[in-house]
Amino acid sequence: MTATPPFLTHVLIRNYRSVAACDVKLRSLAFLVGPNGSGKSNFLDAIRFVADALDSGLDHALRDRGGIGEVRRRSRGERGRRNQFAILLALKMPNGLSGHYSFEIGTRQGRISVIGEECSVMEPTDSGRTSQVKTPSGHGTFRMVNESWFRTRDAKLSGTSLEASMPAVAHDRLYLSSLNGIEPFRTVYDALTHMRFYSLNPEAIRKPQSPDPGTLLRRDGDNLASVIANLRRNSPDTMERITQYLSHIVPGVQSAERKALGPYETIEFHQKVEGREHPWKFPTTSMSDGTLRALGILVALLQDYATPPSLVAIEEPELGLHPAALAALIDAFQDAKEQTQVLVTTHSTDLLHSEEVRADELLAVSAESGATVVGPIDEGSRKTLADRLFTAGELLGANDLEPTDGSARMPNIRKFFHH
Repeated sequence: MTATPPFLTHVLIRNYRSVAACDVKLRSLAFLVGPNGSGKSNFLDAIRFVADALDSGLDHALRDRGGIGEVRRRSRGERGRRNQFAILLALKMPNGLSGHYSFEIGTRQGRISVIGEECSVMEPTDSGRTSQVKTPSGHGTFRMVNESWFRTRDAKLSGTSLEASMPAVAHDRLYLSSLNGIEPFRTVYDALTHMRFYSLNPEAIRKPQSPDPGTLLRRDGDNLASVIANLRRNSPDTMERITQYLSHIVPGVQSAERKALGPYETIEFHQKVEGREHPWKFPTTSMSDGTLRALGILVALLQDYATPPSLVAIEEPELGLHPAALAALIDAFQDAKEQTQVLVTTHSTDLLHSEEVRADELLAVSAESGATVVGPIDEGSRKTLADRLFTAGELLGANDLEPTDGSARMPNIRKFFHH
């Protein structure tokens, strides 16, 4: 099967945490590789910030990260912009829509403010050409070209009958979240808030869980039992694929089932034991951290009940796993990219030993003078991998996976804000 086109095709970041400047193209599967402390998690968190700010509000997204002082990069930076950060995500969606969403956040008179925001969407037409909807906001305007309404600096709205139905404008909120009832903004909003980021916690998986009516796995895995039950009921073929991968990681495991536990629920593992006709049943308290994390990762990657996530990001999937089990994870990543975009952070040489890991799927992450640099691996490393002289894991172990020259250049995000 052919991999699904990447949902995020391009990521530009300026002054977010340790990322001073970042201009990166993404594929359906991308491995962010680099040593501890290089900033891999900060790159992912910038993307997650977009989803959180749209879904839960800008204030909540900032508070969850310790406030704007902990988010914007602490440096002297460019004059007038050192207290601001900006993120741009270029998008491509299955229904043919493409474009970008971007914003710049800072403070004005001591208060958090949206300095600029833009959503530009290209819509296919019957003629095969495209029409464009541009929505700059902040200090500029917010307008939909085809319907002739817009947002001005003093928050007045003008245009057609849409004027009366337009939501209020606030400088400390992202306006796209107020437009999720109007197409094509609804499609962009839904896709951005449907991204999922995972840092799975074995203790959250191990303890009794409250039943969850949701269909997607939460960040730490504390609703895994409910998601497994949903998959068994609505997508048994997917659950069978998950079980097959898990059996390669943990030999003998035949299934993982939801089990009621009073008002709570848990997961029960069925494992074949030599000399026994029927598999033994083990609670989560008897399973290793690596086994619980592996199950959570596989469910996160392959969950497809209702609508699969537009993007799944996994942090350090190798934790707690034997090196021999990592090949099954690579296969699962390759499988998952057929239905969703997959981003993985790792510093594991064992995970990258597989020849299935392609050079164009690698993004090298390094820290230079306290600033994170992210980019495709340099030409020398690409040639080494193409000639199969070394694996990506061996190059990482020798500290020979570096971003290309120019990866740290300041991205021209400003051009997307038309004031």
